[in-house]
Amino acid sequence: MTDTAFKNGPLGDLRVLELGTLLAGPFCGQLLGDLGADVIKIEPPNQGDPMRVWGRQKEGEPSLWWPVVARNKRAITLDLRQSEGQELLKQLVAEADFLLENFRPGTLEKWGLGWNELSAINPRLIMIRVSGFGQTGPRAKDPGFGAIGEAMGGLRYVVGDPSTPPSRMGISIGDSLAATFACVGALSALHYREKTGLGQVVDSAIYEAVLNMMESLITDYDKRGFIRERTGAILPNVAPSNVYPTSDGLVLIAANQDTVFTRLALAMGEPELAQHPDYATHHARGAHQAELDERVGRWTSSMTTSAVLAILEKPATAVPSGLIYRAPDMLDDPHFVARNAIVTTQHPTLGELKMQNVAPKLSRSPGGIRSAAPELGQHNDDVYQSLLKLTAERYAALKAQGVI
Repeated sequence: MTDTAFKNGPLGDLRVLELGTLLAGPFCGQLLGDLGADVIKIEPPNQGDPMRVWGRQKEGEPSLWWPVVARNKRAITLDLRQSEGQELLKQLVAEADFLLENFRPGTLEKWGLGWNELSAINPRLIMIRVSGFGQTGPRAKDPGFGAIGEAMGGLRYVVGDPSTPPSRMGISIGDSLAATFACVGALSALHYREKTGLGQVVDSAIYEAVLNMMESLITDYDKRGFIRERTGAILPNVAPSNVYPTSDGLVLIAANQDTVFTRLALAMGEPELAQHPDYATHHARGAHQAELDERVGRWTSSMTTSAVLAILEKPATAVPSGLIYRAPDMLDDPHFVARNAIVTTQHPTLGELKMQNVAPKLSRSPGGIRSAAPELGQHNDDVYQSLLKLTAERYAALKAQGVI
């Protein structure tokens, strides 16, 4: 394989058929596309992915979310409910590496496009299936949005202040986690295929993706009968690690490791705290978390935010610390700039558009943002006539029938 095959990234020689909508499937497609894969997004004619109109934009204006989740993708239209559409998909599957979908389980099977049918066409196919509850089990065919998976996976219960009902995060974290785990599974299946020549199904459930981020929540209960509760801005028994007041704002300090706390005590002008029996070890600091947070807060509130950070950036008193960023803070931060964490892309109607860059960074075959989000059916000609070699007459007939 030559380096030119990977000019767009490490997955530059692979093709993905993305059938999903909204976020749980398409974010996986975004990750694969960011790393170079040729992602062909398949949408219903005259309808498209609802994400095309979701976001903070005013009604009638282009979506500001769509350009992020649909970047690096080609878009075609195809009605999978029609037999002609199903046959066209099978032709595409014959030349694909991945098929990505997040329909309710059983939907593709109803259309004659399940794993048994598609793997018979292409035994090397890796089928990535993202759903609320997985492809098996008593709840498999229940509707399962991200919010339900976050609650069922244990996240919702522990998010928020203990004085309020459970909160949600300000992003669609359940969908994004399921998509990320789906991407990990897809690349694992790709490695297996390289050794065996065989594809397989990657089954990523939202609730299980959330569950896998819940640290020792299950084990805590199993062995100690302990149920994690909402704790607001802190992690219980991890101290000091909190948001602290300054004379003109707030600062985040994370000094819960023994050596780091020693440096914080020195920065506070109280080096003896590092040897005090109440604070000398991780467990001791956790047992005295509230009083230690109050003590750190008294020190930080006597200075401005910039003064606190200046002290905690010195080598002798270096402690992980920083501000709680919003979008404008990210755009102004020199570290973001130095690492090109936010890039400016060109959008056909929005013009220059800033968004997060590809992560992670690879030293030899980095991914990148090659194209803005496509218009509905923008690449029909490329795919149907150039890739599938449909005749002009056949192509025109399928368009007239509403298949594409």
